[in-house]
Amino acid sequence: MSVANKSVSKWQKVAGIGMVCGLALVGCDRSEKEETTETAELTEQESAAENAAATAVSCDDPMVQDRLKTTLKNTLNQQAQTLAANYANDAEISLAGASIADKTNGVVIDVQNAAVLQAANSNGMTTCQASVSMTLPSEDLYQASQVQAANNQPSLQSRLAQNNIRINNNMLVDDAFTYVVGAQGGQVSTRIAGQPALLTVVADVMAGSVFKSAMDAARAEREAERRAAAQDNERQSAPVRQPRAATPVEPIRPIQPTTPPTIEVPSTNNQNESASASSQSSTAANSAATPSEPAAPATPKAVPKDDSIDMVIIEDESATY
Repeated sequence: MSVANKSVSKWQKVAGIGMVCGLALVGCDRSEKEETTETAELTEQESAAENAAATAVSCDDPMVQDRLKTTLKNTLNQQAQTLAANYANDAEISLAGASIADKTNGVVIDVQNAAVLQAANSNGMTTCQASVSMTLPSEDLYQASQVQAANNQPSLQSRLAQNNIRINNNMLVDDAFTYVVGAQGGQVSTRIAGQPALLTVVADVMAGSVFKSAMDAARAEREAERRAAAQDNERQSAPVRQPRAATPVEPIRPIQPTTPPTIEVPSTNNQNESASASSQSSTAANSAATPSEPAAPATPKAVPKDDSIDMVIIEDESATY
Protein backbone atom coordinates (compact mmCIF):
# COMPACT_ATOMS: atom_id res chain seq x y z
CA MET A 1 0.00 0.00 0.00
CA SER A 2 2.78 2.36 0.75
CA VAL A 3 4.39 1.66 -2.62
CA ALA A 4 1.11 2.41 -4.37
CA ASN A 5 0.65 5.63 -2.45
CA LYS A 6 4.13 6.72 -3.33
CA SER A 7 3.46 6.06 -7.02
CA VAL A 8 0.20 8.07 -6.91
CA SER A 9 1.90 11.00 -5.20
CA LYS A 10 4.65 11.02 -7.85
CA TRP A 11 2.06 11.17 -10.62
CA GLN A 12 0.28 13.97 -8.82
CA LYS A 13 3.51 15.89 -8.58
CA VAL A 14 4.23 15.39 -12.26
CA ALA A 15 0.69 16.42 -13.19
CA GLY A 16 0.91 19.52 -10.99
CA ILE A 17 4.18 20.52 -12.54
CA GLY A 18 2.66 20.07 -15.96
CA MET A 19 -0.39 22.14 -15.10
CA VAL A 20 1.82 24.91 -13.71
CA CYS A 21 3.94 24.92 -16.83
CA GLY A 22 0.79 24.92 -18.96
CA LEU A 23 -0.67 27.85 -17.10
CA ALA A 24 2.63 29.64 -17.34
CA LEU A 25 2.70 29.07 -21.10
CA VAL A 26 -0.90 30.28 -21.40
CA GLY A 27 -0.10 33.41 -19.37
CA CYS A 28 2.92 34.12 -21.49
CA ASP A 29 0.89 33.70 -24.64
CA ARG A 30 -1.84 36.03 -23.35
CA SER A 31 0.64 38.76 -22.43
CA GLU A 32 2.21 38.53 -25.85
CA LYS A 33 -1.24 38.82 -27.52
CA GLU A 34 -2.22 41.82 -25.33
CA GLU A 35 1.02 43.59 -26.17
CA THR A 36 0.44 42.94 -29.85
CA THR A 37 -3.15 44.30 -29.65
CA GLU A 38 -2.07 47.47 -27.85
CA THR A 39 0.68 48.02 -30.38
CA ALA A 40 -1.78 47.57 -33.22
CA GLU A 41 -4.22 50.06 -31.65
CA LEU A 42 -1.48 52.63 -31.21
CA THR A 43 -0.37 52.09 -34.77
CA GLU A 44 -3.95 52.57 -36.00
CA GLN A 45 -4.37 55.75 -33.96
CA GLU A 46 -1.09 57.12 -35.25
CA SER A 47 -1.99 56.31 -38.82
CA ALA A 48 -5.46 57.84 -38.33
CA ALA A 49 -3.89 60.99 -36.93
CA GLU A 50 -1.46 61.08 -39.83
CA ASN A 51 -4.32 60.66 -42.30
CA ALA A 52 -6.36 63.32 -40.52
CA ALA A 53 -3.43 65.71 -40.64
CA ALA A 54 -2.94 64.91 -44.29
CA THR A 55 -6.62 65.50 -45.12
CA ALA A 56 -7.06 68.56 -42.80
CA VAL A 57 -8.44 71.71 -44.41
CA SER A 58 -6.80 75.07 -43.85
CA CYS A 59 -8.81 77.63 -41.89
CA ASP A 60 -8.04 80.46 -44.32
CA ASP A 61 -8.78 78.46 -47.45
CA PRO A 62 -10.90 80.60 -49.84
CA MET A 63 -13.36 77.74 -50.31
CA VAL A 64 -13.72 77.39 -46.54
CA GLN A 65 -14.45 81.11 -46.16
CA ASP A 66 -17.04 81.03 -48.95
CA ARG A 67 -18.76 78.06 -47.28
CA LEU A 68 -18.63 79.88 -43.94
CA LYS A 69 -20.28 83.00 -45.41
CA THR A 70 -23.04 80.89 -46.95
CA THR A 71 -23.62 79.11 -43.64
CA LEU A 72 -23.72 82.41 -41.79
CA LYS A 73 -26.24 83.88 -44.25
CA ASN A 74 -28.55 80.83 -44.00
CA THR A 75 -28.36 80.73 -40.21
CA LEU A 76 -28.98 84.47 -39.99
CA ASN A 77 -32.08 84.17 -42.17
CA GLN A 78 -33.50 81.31 -40.09
CA GLN A 79 -33.00 83.15 -36.79
CA ALA A 80 -34.43 86.40 -38.18
CA GLN A 81 -37.52 84.55 -39.45
CA THR A 82 -38.12 83.08 -36.00
CA LEU A 83 -37.68 86.38 -34.17
CA ALA A 84 -39.87 88.27 -36.65
CA ALA A 85 -42.63 85.68 -36.24
CA ASN A 86 -42.51 86.24 -32.47
CA TYR A 87 -42.82 90.01 -32.95
CA ALA A 88 -45.74 89.56 -35.36
CA ASN A 89 -47.58 87.19 -33.04
CA ASP A 90 -47.29 89.60 -30.12
CA ALA A 91 -48.61 92.50 -32.23
CA GLU A 92 -51.18 90.36 -34.06
CA ILE A 93 -50.00 91.35 -37.51
CA SER A 94 -48.66 89.37 -40.45
CA LEU A 95 -45.18 89.64 -41.91
CA ALA A 96 -44.00 88.50 -45.32
CA GLY A 97 -41.14 86.02 -45.18
CA ALA A 98 -39.74 87.40 -48.44
CA SER A 99 -39.18 90.80 -46.82
CA ILE A 100 -37.03 89.21 -44.11
CA ALA A 101 -35.03 87.28 -46.70
CA ASP A 102 -34.43 90.52 -48.58
CA LYS A 103 -33.15 92.14 -45.40
CA THR A 104 -30.74 89.32 -44.56
CA ASN A 105 -29.48 89.15 -48.14
CA GLY A 106 -28.54 92.81 -47.83
CA VAL A 107 -26.13 92.10 -44.95
CA VAL A 108 -22.47 92.15 -46.06
CA ILE A 109 -20.40 89.41 -44.36
CA ASP A 110 -16.61 89.33 -44.28
CA VAL A 111 -14.06 86.96 -42.69
CA GLN A 112 -10.54 88.09 -41.75
CA ASN A 113 -7.51 86.80 -39.80
CA ALA A 114 -8.49 83.12 -39.78
CA ALA A 115 -6.26 80.91 -37.61
CA VAL A 116 -6.19 77.38 -36.15
CA LEU A 117 -7.65 77.22 -32.66
CA GLN A 118 -7.40 73.40 -32.31
CA ALA A 119 -5.59 71.03 -34.64
CA ALA A 120 -7.42 68.41 -36.68
CA ASN A 121 -8.83 65.50 -34.68
CA SER A 122 -9.14 61.87 -35.78
CA ASN A 123 -12.04 62.81 -38.03
CA GLY A 124 -10.04 65.50 -39.76
CA MET A 125 -12.09 68.34 -38.29
CA THR A 126 -10.15 71.50 -37.45
CA THR A 127 -11.42 74.17 -35.06
CA CYS A 128 -10.74 77.68 -36.36
CA GLN A 129 -11.13 81.22 -35.09
CA ALA A 130 -11.49 84.38 -37.17
CA SER A 131 -12.71 87.98 -37.14
CA VAL A 132 -16.19 88.02 -38.67
CA SER A 133 -17.89 91.30 -39.54
CA MET A 134 -21.47 91.99 -40.61
CA THR A 135 -22.35 95.35 -42.18
CA LEU A 136 -26.00 96.40 -41.86
CA PRO A 137 -27.93 99.26 -43.50
CA SER A 138 -28.18 102.30 -41.25
CA GLU A 139 -31.97 102.36 -41.66
CA ASP A 140 -32.26 98.86 -40.17
CA LEU A 141 -30.18 99.81 -37.14
CA TYR A 142 -32.32 102.91 -36.55
CA GLN A 143 -35.65 101.10 -36.83
CA ALA A 144 -34.48 98.24 -34.62
CA SER A 145 -33.35 100.69 -31.93
CA GLN A 146 -36.84 102.26 -31.96
CA VAL A 147 -38.45 98.84 -31.48
CA GLN A 148 -36.11 98.02 -28.61
CA ALA A 149 -36.82 101.35 -26.92
CA ALA A 150 -40.59 100.88 -27.30
CA ASN A 151 -40.39 97.40 -25.74
CA ASN A 152 -38.09 98.54 -22.90
CA GLN A 153 -35.30 96.26 -24.14
CA PRO A 154 -31.58 96.89 -23.63
CA SER A 155 -30.03 99.12 -26.25
CA LEU A 156 -27.97 97.71 -29.07
CA GLN A 157 -24.76 99.23 -27.71
CA SER A 158 -25.20 97.57 -24.32
CA ARG A 159 -25.91 94.17 -25.88
CA LEU A 160 -22.84 94.43 -28.06
CA ALA A 161 -20.66 95.41 -25.10
CA GLN A 162 -21.91 92.44 -23.06
CA ASN A 163 -20.96 90.02 -25.85
CA ASN A 164 -17.57 91.58 -26.73
CA ILE A 165 -18.76 92.74 -30.16
CA ARG A 166 -17.28 95.88 -31.64
CA ILE A 167 -19.36 98.39 -33.60
CA ASN A 168 -17.86 100.68 -36.23
CA ASN A 169 -20.55 102.92 -37.72
CA ASN A 170 -22.94 100.27 -39.08
CA MET A 171 -20.46 97.35 -38.98
CA LEU A 172 -20.62 94.77 -36.17
CA VAL A 173 -17.40 92.78 -35.59
CA ASP A 174 -16.74 89.61 -33.56
CA ASP A 175 -12.98 89.09 -33.29
CA ALA A 176 -13.28 85.62 -31.68
CA PHE A 177 -15.73 83.87 -33.97
CA THR A 178 -15.28 80.06 -33.81
CA TYR A 179 -16.08 77.55 -36.55
CA VAL A 180 -15.12 74.01 -37.55
CA VAL A 181 -13.89 72.88 -40.97
CA GLY A 182 -13.01 69.52 -42.47
CA ALA A 183 -13.26 67.25 -45.48
CA GLN A 184 -15.91 64.54 -45.49
CA GLY A 185 -16.48 62.34 -48.50
CA GLY A 186 -14.08 64.44 -50.53
CA GLN A 187 -16.08 67.62 -49.90
CA VAL A 188 -15.21 70.55 -47.67
CA SER A 189 -17.68 71.06 -44.82
CA THR A 190 -18.00 74.08 -42.54
CA ARG A 191 -20.18 74.50 -39.48
CA ILE A 192 -20.53 77.14 -36.80
CA ALA A 193 -19.39 76.26 -33.29
CA GLY A 194 -21.97 76.99 -30.62
CA GLN A 195 -24.43 79.89 -30.83
CA PRO A 196 -22.48 83.07 -31.64
CA ALA A 197 -23.88 86.26 -30.12
CA LEU A 198 -23.13 88.12 -33.35
CA LEU A 199 -25.72 86.09 -35.25
CA THR A 200 -28.32 86.55 -32.52
CA VAL A 201 -27.87 90.33 -32.37
CA VAL A 202 -27.91 90.83 -36.14
CA ALA A 203 -30.93 88.56 -36.56
CA ASP A 204 -32.78 90.59 -33.92
CA VAL A 205 -31.92 93.82 -35.74
CA MET A 206 -33.24 92.44 -39.03
CA ALA A 207 -36.44 91.16 -37.43
CA GLY A 208 -37.00 94.45 -35.59
CA SER A 209 -36.52 96.47 -38.76
CA VAL A 210 -39.04 94.37 -40.73
CA PHE A 211 -41.50 94.55 -37.84
CA LYS A 212 -41.17 98.36 -37.59
CA SER A 213 -41.77 98.76 -41.35
CA ALA A 214 -44.88 96.55 -41.14
CA MET A 215 -46.22 98.52 -38.16
CA ASP A 216 -45.69 101.84 -39.95
CA ALA A 217 -47.46 100.53 -43.06
CA ALA A 218 -50.40 99.26 -40.98
CA ARG A 219 -50.64 102.59 -39.15
CA ALA A 220 -50.60 104.54 -42.44
CA GLU A 221 -53.32 102.27 -43.84
CA ARG A 222 -55.54 102.81 -40.78
CA GLU A 223 -55.02 106.56 -41.03
CA ALA A 224 -56.01 106.54 -44.71
CA GLU A 225 -59.15 104.54 -43.90
CA ARG A 226 -60.03 106.97 -41.12
CA ARG A 227 -59.68 109.99 -43.43
CA ALA A 228 -61.78 108.28 -46.12
CA ALA A 229 -64.52 107.49 -43.59
CA ALA A 230 -64.51 111.10 -42.34
CA GLN A 231 -64.86 112.40 -45.88
CA ASP A 232 -67.77 110.03 -46.53
CA ASN A 233 -69.51 111.26 -43.40
CA GLU A 234 -69.04 114.86 -44.45
CA ARG A 235 -70.49 114.19 -47.89
CA GLN A 236 -73.49 112.40 -46.41
CA SER A 237 -74.22 115.13 -43.85
CA ALA A 238 -73.84 118.05 -46.29
CA PRO A 239 -77.18 119.47 -47.67
CA VAL A 240 -78.05 118.46 -51.19
CA ARG A 241 -78.06 121.47 -53.47
CA GLN A 242 -80.76 121.74 -56.14
CA PRO A 243 -79.47 122.35 -59.64
CA ARG A 244 -80.17 125.81 -61.07
CA ALA A 245 -80.94 126.69 -64.65
CA ALA A 246 -77.97 128.20 -66.31
CA THR A 247 -78.46 131.75 -67.64
CA PRO A 248 -77.15 132.12 -71.17
CA VAL A 249 -74.35 134.58 -71.43
CA GLU A 250 -74.54 137.27 -74.13
CA PRO A 251 -71.82 136.69 -76.64
CA ILE A 252 -69.00 139.15 -76.59
CA ARG A 253 -68.98 141.52 -79.51
CA PRO A 254 -65.84 141.59 -81.58
CA ILE A 255 -63.62 144.55 -81.01
CA GLN A 256 -63.90 147.16 -83.81
CA PRO A 257 -60.70 148.70 -85.00
CA THR A 258 -60.34 152.34 -83.96
CA THR A 259 -60.29 155.06 -86.65
CA PRO A 260 -57.16 157.18 -86.45
CA PRO A 261 -57.92 160.89 -85.80
CA THR A 262 -57.85 163.29 -88.75
CA ILE A 263 -55.03 165.75 -88.50
CA GLU A 264 -55.77 169.09 -90.17
CA VAL A 265 -52.76 170.65 -91.76
CA PRO A 266 -52.96 174.44 -91.47
CA SER A 267 -52.45 176.46 -94.62
CA THR A 268 -49.67 178.95 -95.16
CA ASN A 269 -51.91 181.95 -94.48
CA ASN A 270 -53.20 180.40 -91.32
CA GLN A 271 -49.65 179.67 -90.25
CA ASN A 272 -48.68 183.27 -90.86
CA GLU A 273 -51.73 184.48 -88.99
CA SER A 274 -51.00 182.09 -86.15
CA ALA A 275 -47.41 183.23 -86.04
CA SER A 276 -48.51 186.87 -86.07
CA ALA A 277 -51.05 186.20 -83.35
CA SER A 278 -48.46 184.35 -81.33
CA SER A 279 -46.03 187.22 -81.78
CA GLN A 280 -48.65 189.73 -80.72
CA SER A 281 -49.65 187.59 -77.74
CA SER A 282 -46.02 187.27 -76.75
CA THR A 283 -45.49 191.00 -77.08
CA ALA A 284 -48.61 191.69 -75.05
CA ALA A 285 -47.54 189.24 -72.42
CA ASN A 286 -44.12 190.78 -72.21
CA SER A 287 -45.68 194.19 -72.00
CA ALA A 288 -48.00 193.08 -69.24
CA ALA A 289 -45.21 191.36 -67.39
CA THR A 290 -42.72 194.21 -67.69
CA PRO A 291 -43.76 197.47 -66.04
CA SER A 292 -43.19 200.50 -68.27
CA GLU A 293 -43.51 204.24 -68.04
CA PRO A 294 -46.80 205.81 -69.00
CA ALA A 295 -47.01 206.38 -72.69
CA ALA A 296 -46.97 209.95 -74.02
CA PRO A 297 -50.09 211.11 -75.80
CA ALA A 298 -49.96 210.47 -79.46
CA THR A 299 -49.33 213.40 -81.69
CA PRO A 300 -52.13 213.91 -84.16
CA LYS A 301 -51.17 213.24 -87.70
CA ALA A 302 -50.72 216.20 -89.89
CA VAL A 303 -53.12 216.43 -92.70
CA PRO A 304 -51.37 217.09 -96.03
CA LYS A 305 -52.49 220.09 -97.76
CA ASP A 306 -52.62 219.08 -101.31
CA ASP A 307 -55.61 220.10 -103.33
CA SER A 308 -54.96 217.43 -105.90
CA ILE A 309 -55.72 214.65 -103.40
CA ASP A 310 -59.39 213.86 -103.11
CA MET A 311 -59.10 211.49 -100.08
CA VAL A 312 -56.49 210.98 -97.46
CA ILE A 313 -56.08 207.62 -95.72
CA ILE A 314 -54.58 207.83 -92.27
CA GLU A 315 -53.26 204.60 -90.66
CA ASP A 316 -54.19 204.28 -87.07
CA GLU A 317 -52.14 201.65 -85.26
CA SER A 318 -54.75 201.24 -82.53
CA ALA A 319 -57.54 200.64 -84.97
CA THR A 320 -58.84 197.12 -85.65
CA TYR A 321 -59.46 196.08 -89.22
